[in-house]
Amino acid sequence: MKANAGNASGIQKKKMQGYVGFSNYPNQVHRRSVKRGFNFTLMVVGESGIGKSTLINTLFDTKIFPDREEMPPSAEPIKGVDVTSMSADIQENGVKLRLTVVDTPGFGDSINNEDAWQPILENIESRFDAYLAQENRVNRSKIVDNRIDAVIYFIKPTGHCLRAIDIEFMKRLHTKVNLIPIVAKADTLTARELELFKAKIMADINYHGIQIFKPVSDEFDDPETVSDNREILSKIPFAVIGSEKLVERPDGTMVRGRRYPWGIIEVENEEHNDFIKLRQMLLRSHMEELKDSTDMVLYENYRTQKLLSMGHVQDNNVFREFNPLVQVEEERRAHEAKMQKMEAEMTAVFQQKVQEKESKLKLSEEELYARHKEMKTVLEKQRSELDEKKKRAEASVRPITPMEQHPTKGKKKNIFSGF
Repeated sequence: MKANAGNASGIQKKKMQGYVGFSNYPNQVHRRSVKRGFNFTLMVVGESGIGKSTLINTLFDTKIFPDREEMPPSAEPIKGVDVTSMSADIQENGVKLRLTVVDTPGFGDSINNEDAWQPILENIESRFDAYLAQENRVNRSKIVDNRIDAVIYFIKPTGHCLRAIDIEFMKRLHTKVNLIPIVAKADTLTARELELFKAKIMADINYHGIQIFKPVSDEFDDPETVSDNREILSKIPFAVIGSEKLVERPDGTMVRGRRYPWGIIEVENEEHNDFIKLRQMLLRSHMEELKDSTDMVLYENYRTQKLLSMGHVQDNNVFREFNPLVQVEEERRAHEAKMQKMEAEMTAVFQQKVQEKESKLKLSEEELYARHKEMKTVLEKQRSELDEKKKRAEASVRPITPMEQHPTKGKKKNIFSGF
């Protein structure tokens, strides 16, 4: 083996000199997949009588949906939207498929369809929740995957533009499922009307930022695949018709289609409708891509938002390759940074306490000085008052005469003093 120049990630490219055998791995996967079989869950959404059952039976060339019983005029119509599912095991060329079709009877049939999308959205999210709960179990050996792989949305052939219920439904669900819009009963419009109607639908979808499933080509695809993907993209939204009946063409051959007074509409004729391209994308070329998109994009986005809303936070270091020496150095630096942070916090706390103590001492000193000053002022005032009283007392006292000192001297004795 010869080594080529390594890339930036350190992984070297090697050139084989002989046959080893691991190139047979896809065949091993194919044999195992054929042995196990496949699951595919498809949801159909549209008004009653728009042709959902007929189209599904036509797509899989078997009666997935049984014939609908005619409801008597006195029967009460379905109130609200109901979500039902039916499963069937079908086999083609030794490949087994467990097909589950989820129907939504009642959608768009009410006068007020304001929240008609809500039961459908809740059903899709409940399937995500059930799968997430199974992933979190201790024993995950038997995980049942009933997530919706694709939603075929039937657009009424009005010939104008998308209705409010169409826009609201697709805006609510386009981040949860692979949306595949189709124009049902395309034989009710002329070719020119269909072309204009499809252009208006795509204009509305792009204007409202609605994400629909589109085949994607990459550098690994062969020219034929790239060409097929371009043709499929040019047909979106698919204008289709369905029919479970065989009609006879003028040349005597039997084809699946519808007979009208002016001629025959063939289901599997690309000049008449886009049924062939829809079936090619849905079943023959992009079924695995639909499942991968559901699992790795739509479900992962829902799972991430769900876990984040529950308070889970992912540590990205778990998935990072590391060198033990580098990790030790990072831990040492982190420890030093932590110690420095703690030291800075302790210093800040100490300085804060010192400042608080100094502030208290300064406040006490100011209070003592104020009291001292106040007492000094009071004492000085009292002293001044005493001095003033002394002065007034001294000023009010006159000298005492000798007579006042000896009041009986110089006076005659009263002869009657003895009586």
